[in-house]
Amino acid sequence: QVQLVESGGGLVQAGGSLRLSCAASGRTLSSYGMGWFRQAPGKEREFVAAITRSGGSTYYADSVKGRFTISRDNAKNTVALQMNSLKPEDTAVYYCAATPRYYYTRERAQDYDYWGQGTQVTVSS
Repeated sequence: QVQLVESGGGLVQAGGSLRLSCAASGRTLSSYGMGWFRQAPGKEREFVAAITRSGGSTYYADSVKGRFTISRDNAKNTVALQMNSLKPEDTAVYYCAATPRYYYTRERAQDYDYWGQGTQVTVSS
């Protein structure tokens, strides 16, 4: 079982940048497909980005494509989400998630078995 802890959230003005980090413990992260999700008040949790075990492939929601970059460092057991050109609508609690499954739908939260506690990102206009 893997434990996940996010960090790096905060308050930033529109157009600014933040870098979120997800640190894993308990098991090596290379055994898991990883994803970032977010949840705004009153809304459902939504997919943001995903990365394969090797880091060779990445996937993004249309709303963040070209602005966010997901990456991983399996040697350091970390996954990062670089967020640029932030918009007020990016305001949400951001969660990293891990799945040990080899066959899963990367945009579906139910396919991820392990979650961090979340980190708040607030973008002011």
